[in-house]
Amino acid sequence: MSDSLIPVSVAILYQDGRFLMQLRDNIPTILYPGFWAFFGGHVEPGETPLEALKREVEEEIGYTLSVEPIKFGCYHDNRVIRHVYSAPLTVSIDQLVLQEGWDMSLLAPQDIEQGHFYSSKANQVRPLSPMHRAILQEFVASDGGMKD
Repeated sequence: MSDSLIPVSVAILYQDGRFLMQLRDNIPTILYPGFWAFFGGHVEPGETPLEALKREVEEEIGYTLSVEPIKFGCYHDNRVIRHVYSAPLTVSIDQLVLQEGWDMSLLAPQDIEQGHFYSSKANQVRPLSPMHRAILQEFVASDGGMKD
């Protein structure tokens, strides 16, 4: 693994066996444009991955994590190392304020398996990011998020 990988922290936020996902903006210059993915983002200099996660979730959906997230793992490709955390979503989705992205929704395990999900805001079916889908499939297989 290269030291030049960009560190990011992402959240698997779960509620009643479903998973909160962000439909990323459909901007060609960003990673996974127009794909469903996790909330999260870059780890800033001097910040721990957990601190970055909490900051990013607050910035992106106005949600303060009420339960300490659990580290699920680290996943990397040729550009990014993802610090993946899980935590229950303890408020209803209508209490969240989407401040980054095109849409958000709670996806069921069968939606994850299909690899795509309908967005009412985009008015179309959009794909899940292959990396995030694989991570969620592993999380579901580990019985993650099914204990709340």
